[in-house]
Amino acid sequence: MSPARARATDMQARQPQTSLPRVLVLATGGTISGKADTRSAIGYDAGAVTGEQLIAGVPGVEKLARLKVEQISNIASQNMNSQVWFHLAERIHEAFARNEADAVVITHGTDTMEETAFFLDIVTGDSRPVVLTGAMRPSTAISADGPANMYEAVKVATSPQARNRGVLVVLDDTIHAARWVSKTHTTALETFRSRNAGPVGMADPANVRFFTPPRAEIHLPLSQNHVLPRVEIIYAHADMDADQIDEAVKNGARGIVIAGMGDGNVSEEALSGLDRAVKAGVVVVRSSRVGDGFVNRNVEVDDDRHELVASLDLNPQKARILLQLLLADGRNAPTDIQKTFGRDY
Repeated sequence: MSPARARATDMQARQPQTSLPRVLVLATGGTISGKADTRSAIGYDAGAVTGEQLIAGVPGVEKLARLKVEQISNIASQNMNSQVWFHLAERIHEAFARNEADAVVITHGTDTMEETAFFLDIVTGDSRPVVLTGAMRPSTAISADGPANMYEAVKVATSPQARNRGVLVVLDDTIHAARWVSKTHTTALETFRSRNAGPVGMADPANVRFFTPPRAEIHLPLSQNHVLPRVEIIYAHADMDADQIDEAVKNGARGIVIAGMGDGNVSEEALSGLDRAVKAGVVVVRSSRVGDGFVNRNVEVDDDRHELVASLDLNPQKARILLQLLLADGRNAPTDIQKTFGRDY
């Protein structure tokens, strides 16, 4: 047995064996696991505290569930990568297949939380709750928000209403669906918003309330070789040329996501570069750098003629993940990919 599994077993043994639901906590690091650093008034080092230490600092959480904690990684979320995603996904599949847990809570840094949540939302495919949480202030900060977020994440995960909702994100008393949630402020506690849709619920130490009914989610298989195809995000701007587009194709990209201006627009020169990419067999998705609103088909850009995909509600980082998983599943026809991007619309 690995040291992490042994520690998890010891912690579980110390808790009273009651009829409480079983929650597997998978720790990955991030600000919630950070410690303050003297380099500035708000400086800190992410991933300095273990998952077990986090749980130990949350008063009353042991009354909500029987907790088993495992350390998947302990990294700052800017270092999150697909190998950790695969590890998380496979551990969740294993835990549910073996009936080890009734729900999973993942502690995670906020910078890439929406990407991890969206990836897991697509590949998990189980009715049991998976909830991500984190913090905007490190564990040693004045008024650290991690303990409250952790408590509410466990409370949401153990709620019967949380089933059949895909992966959820819980911070700042708010419950978000993985498809909609985005980080919108660099440092504010209320940084997470569900753009275009709004949150799916609210939570506090006493209550969990959902505003919307459960909805069907996209489900795609995990890549067996743990490799995702190369998909580049290219940021559009004034005076844009096609150099980055041509370079992405040269470097072996199988997909390109444009973080376009406005409704996913690019300059005429860049659009010519996208035409060259499509002719080379690269799938191109138009998203937007704006943040709110949908990227619609055939408005200023003739998507049908250029064989482009419109991302609709998905921001560039989520569009990239969905495109990677579709390409990994052998789906590379723009019309087929467009149907998956727009399956709810």
